[in-house]
Amino acid sequence: MPTDDVPETFHVTTEEQLRAVSSLTRHRIMAVLRFEPATITQIAERVGLAKGSSSYHVRLLERAGLVKVVRTRKVRGVTERYYAMAARAIALPDPGEGGPDVLMRHAVADLEASPVDDRHVRMTHLRLTEEQFAQLGARLQALADEYQELSDPSLPDASLVFALFHPAPREQAEGDAK
Repeated sequence: MPTDDVPETFHVTTEEQLRAVSSLTRHRIMAVLRFEPATITQIAERVGLAKGSSSYHVRLLERAGLVKVVRTRKVRGVTERYYAMAARAIALPDPGEGGPDVLMRHAVADLEASPVDDRHVRMTHLRLTEEQFAQLGARLQALADEYQELSDPSLPDASLVFALFHPAPREQAEGDAK
């Protein structure tokens, strides 16, 4: 897919857009379209959906402006549409205090569905200065950007998810559990 005319980032700003990206199925459809355009049939096969369901979800994503038709062709009298992401990246609004982060929910669902022997998962607790915290965040982002540049659509999909955060204070976390 030519990337010259594709915006760098699509900012999710409306309720319709947020609902569209909040679905795990639509998240997986967007993952299919991340590197190359695909038809409804191709999307359905890659995501494991019926064509009708795939079409429904793609229409919702298209209506929300997250995907678009990038080319069409006639096949036996039927117009076949190829869909692609409307931007290279999607920026979601901050979920707000206590709000679920849709990306993390989708990442956990994808992780749980992945083969056990094909994962690299690690959680580490750190004590960092604010400067170290900011530096680590920047290094993680740079590493992700570096490998995203190396991505080849002909290779199998891989997902990288990271979350660097300050956990809630112990008293608040314990109070939430009661």
